[in-house]
Amino acid sequence: MTATPGHLLAEARALLPGIVAVRRALHRMPELGLHLPHTQQAVLAALDGLGLTVGTGERLSSVTAVLEGGRPGPTVLLRADMDALPQQEDTGLDFASEVPGAMHACGHDLHTAMLVGAARLLAARRAELAGRVLFMFQPAEESDGGAQYMIDEGLLDTPDGARIAAAFALHVTTRFESGTLHLRPGPTFAASDQIHLTVRGRSGHASAPHVSLDPVPVACEIVQALQTLTTRTVDIFDPAVITIASIRAGTTTNIIPETAELHGTFRTLTPRTRHRVREGIDRVARHVAAAHGATVDVDLIEGYPPVVNDETVAAAVRDTAAGLLGADRVHRLPQPFMGAEDFSYVLRRVPGTMVFLGARRPGDPAENAPDCHSNRVVFDEPALATGAALHAAVALGYLAAR
Repeated sequence: MTATPGHLLAEARALLPGIVAVRRALHRMPELGLHLPHTQQAVLAALDGLGLTVGTGERLSSVTAVLEGGRPGPTVLLRADMDALPQQEDTGLDFASEVPGAMHACGHDLHTAMLVGAARLLAARRAELAGRVLFMFQPAEESDGGAQYMIDEGLLDTPDGARIAAAFALHVTTRFESGTLHLRPGPTFAASDQIHLTVRGRSGHASAPHVSLDPVPVACEIVQALQTLTTRTVDIFDPAVITIASIRAGTTTNIIPETAELHGTFRTLTPRTRHRVREGIDRVARHVAAAHGATVDVDLIEGYPPVVNDETVAAAVRDTAAGLLGADRVHRLPQPFMGAEDFSYVLRRVPGTMVFLGARRPGDPAENAPDCHSNRVVFDEPALATGAALHAAVALGYLAAR
C-alpha cells in the first residue's frame, strides 16, 4: 500500500465517518480526571482487530497500544488526551453531552478519535514500517497530570531499552482555519503553577473597622500589587501571567471577616522567570499584608512544566505537514501560548513537538468563535481526517523503510 501524502490524506477522509462516530460517542459520555472507564472501553473497542499490543493503566484508565512494523527500528510516540472538563454544555449539538456538569470542551474527544484513525491508517501499512509506533491514550490532562502517571508506569520503557526517537501530539483550536497547522520550535505552552493565599486579619463589626483588622482591602491590594509585579519586574520578552481567579471572604454584610482567600495561577516559559515570579509573589503578598498589620499564608504549588518543542522534530513535522497539506496551510506560531499542557512531561524525556490543528467551522467568526474551555465551543469535524493523516504521516516520516 502506497504511503504518499495524497493517498494518506485520501484514506483518512475515507475513514472520516468512522472517526466521527468514535468522536461523537466520546462526546456524549464525557468523563473527568484519572478514571475514565467508559472512555477506556470505547478506545479498546475502536482498536480491536488492528493487531496491536494493547495495555491499560494500573492507577488510571490509560490505554497504550504498540504497532510493530515489518522491520526493526526506532519507536515513535503519538499521544491523545481523553478527559473532559467539569462544565455544562451549551452547544445545542444533537450529540451533546449526556452527563450533567461534564463536557468535552477542550477537544480531547477529537484528539482521541484522530489517534484511533491514525492507528487504522498505520496498521494497514505495517509492512512499510521499520520500527514501532506507541499510541498513548491519556487521562487527566486537565487535572492530575496523567502523562506523568503513565511515565511512572513505564510508558517510555521500550522493549529494547532504546530511547524513543520522537514524540508527537496535536491540539485542536477554533482560533485557526480548519485543517491548518500551526507550530513553533522552543517554548510553546507555559508552565502552570497555582497560587493560594490566605490573608489573616481580625474579625469584628462592620460599623467599627478601626477596632478590627479587615483582610478584604489587604487582599485587594495584594491583587493589584501582583499585576504590577508582572509589568515592572518581568522581561516582556520572557513573559509571565498572574491571574487571581477566585476571592473568598465573609459570610454576611455586617461582619468583617477574619480571613480572605485568594486563589489563582501564574504562567511562565523559562525556569528563570518561573523562579523570579514565585519569589516575587511570596514577597509582595507578605510585605503588603505586613504594611497593614495583617499576615498571609502563602502556598504556591508547582504544576506542569512548559512544553518545549525540539527544534529538529518541529522542523521534521513542519516539512511532513507541508507535504501532506501544502506549504500554504502550515504556519509558524509567532509566540507561545500561555496555557499549559502535561505533554511537557513526555517532552522532558523524549525529543518531540506539539502543534495546533485549526478546527474552526467555515462561516464561524474568526475573531470571537468560542474556543477551548467554552461551554459553547463547536469544532469542525472534517479536521479529524487532517489530524489522523498527520499523526500517521509523522510516524511514517521516521519509520518508513528506506
